[in-house]
Amino acid sequence: MEKGTVFFPEKEILETPADYGIDFEDVFFKTDDGLRLHGWWVVHPFADKTILWFHGNAGNIGDRAHNLALMYGHLNVNIFIFDYREYGKSEGSISRAGTYIDAEGAYRWVRDSGIEPRSLVLFGRSLGTALAAYIAKKHPCAGLILEAAFTSSKDMISLYAPHLAEALREKGYDTLGIIKDITVPVLFVHGSHDEAIPLWMAQKLYESANHPKELYIVSGAGHNDTYITGGSEYFRALRNFLDSL
Repeated sequence: MEKGTVFFPEKEILETPADYGIDFEDVFFKTDDGLRLHGWWVVHPFADKTILWFHGNAGNIGDRAHNLALMYGHLNVNIFIFDYREYGKSEGSISRAGTYIDAEGAYRWVRDSGIEPRSLVLFGRSLGTALAAYIAKKHPCAGLILEAAFTSSKDMISLYAPHLAEALREKGYDTLGIIKDITVPVLFVHGSHDEAIPLWMAQKLYESANHPKELYIVSGAGHNDTYITGGSEYFRALRNFLDSL
């Protein structure tokens, strides 16, 4: 049921960082349940922070190549972005339970590569915000960026499929339920006109989060164009947050 309703994986990778003139390393790593996942490791010569990127529910890392290139250029950061099981070149079949295992594997790969928690920032977009928050609760890091975050699967189901809300009330992601347990600084980013995840969800998460915290609303932005609509202001907000850590 989850595939085709929650998850929309695509196998073909249409772009890479090389299409934007950026060197990268293809990385393959193992999960605790034995799957081989794929990601890109992008190293910046002047990086003071490393971003571990948890992407959304559709496509694969290739659909984030343009966003990655701009983040790399504006923020001067290392970036590790990976595909969940069944997405892109990653093995396996997608499931909610599997995404948690995948997130753990990606975090472990970054730490095993010598990145210290004091310079590691978790970045989640859309569905990936639930996984970034999950890792931030469990493992040390410097900070957390949640962009286009949703409160919980239950709230999303109530919005889009209320007839299923009762049957699925015990299942799904629940960032609102764990945000109070996260102790690192959090930056929430949300488009004012997000057509997929309403702004009130980010506001509710922000209200429930511990200090220090920030909420940056990108005026006029929808769900997938925050970094384009926000432009230099968007990247300045992210850079200021990184500098504060």
